[in-house]
Amino acid sequence: MTTIALLGATGRMGRVLIEGVLDDPVLQLVAALTRAGSANLGKDAGIFAGRAAIGVAIDDNLGAALSKAAVLIDFSQPQGTLAVLEQCVAAGKALVIGTTGFDVAQKQAIAQAAKSIPICLAANYSIGVTVALKLLAQAAQALGPGYDVEIVEAHHRHKVDAPSGTALRMGEAVSEALGRKLGDVAVTAREGHTGARAAQTIGFATVRGGDVVGDHTVMFLGEGERLEITHKASSRSNFARGAIRAAVWLTRQTPGLYDMQDVLGLK
Repeated sequence: MTTIALLGATGRMGRVLIEGVLDDPVLQLVAALTRAGSANLGKDAGIFAGRAAIGVAIDDNLGAALSKAAVLIDFSQPQGTLAVLEQCVAAGKALVIGTTGFDVAQKQAIAQAAKSIPICLAANYSIGVTVALKLLAQAAQALGPGYDVEIVEAHHRHKVDAPSGTALRMGEAVSEALGRKLGDVAVTAREGHTGARAAQTIGFATVRGGDVVGDHTVMFLGEGERLEITHKASSRSNFARGAIRAAVWLTRQTPGLYDMQDVLGLK
């Protein structure tokens, strides 16, 4: 039985994660955490997720949660993730990070913590997206530098970061396969008289609206043809399944920074 604590339990992914853990007979939800002052504090996590009561109250006591859990799954905000790193290291507990929108310094802090505990950091925990990243690298290598690359992503109106973490990770997969650094070639905005498209750049286009869970398309545009690799998520449950799979896998690993390709054995 793998004991799991959830951070960000009352967010959009939190409810789905609670359901996913409760549906797995080899998992035990021992803590559901939310921010201090939340109106959901004290509610039974099972009832919050639309299930029967499970005797786990939603609270904000991370220390107590880590004393009971083997692994913490975090789908909160960047500042929330950074706040728990030190406590996870001190407690020696594995950490699955599903939060996106980290800046360079925050990513460095996560990498430093991974020297002491196993951490899985992925922009997207969908198994389909993970396979798509592998395919993108293979496509980029096979097609070579003669194809222009453009990435279009769409998400619900509440998403706060753009381009999405998944879109950026897809851009990284392509740029790394082509021997480039994404920061040197990414174009995240076009407006006005932009001139001709610069060679070797990777363009990003962002759509926000409605309740779109997450759509991503990477286009390789050549002379006379184009190849498109698309992933569309219709439910957050696929992200939850991937994160839970990563959590169980992570409890068997030594300290280090891993991603979903490690979890699926694609490296």
